[in-house]
Amino acid sequence: MSPRAVGATQHELSRIGLLATLAGETLARLAPRMTREQIPAGAGIVAEGDDGDRFYVVLSGILAVSQESRGAQRVLRPGDYFGEVALAMHVPRTASVRALTPVTIASCDQATFDEFIRPLFADD
Repeated sequence: MSPRAVGATQHELSRIGLLATLAGETLARLAPRMTREQIPAGAGIVAEGDDGDRFYVVLSGILAVSQESRGAQRVLRPGDYFGEVALAMHVPRTASVRALTPVTIASCDQATFDEFIRPLFADD
């Protein structure tokens, strides 16, 4: 496998509920800026308290979300996303996320999040 990062596809991103509302041409511009990664079962992706610098979407597999003070919180499945709180509010990670099964995720940096994804939360 090439060490070069591979972008997510527009089709993959269109299956993420949050991103499905974006216009096709916007998804086409976002897709190559999302880094696609395969993560083995048991691997940690983000740790509670760490600085947050990426936003993630789940393309395949199952992940567990937990908090030190409250234990297991929820399970993430394909179509879900995480990491938005740290980026939107500029706070440390509010939870830890680890892979329960082999997973495929796509992520983007703060600038890409601000340009494409942050506006999706403006209506909430």
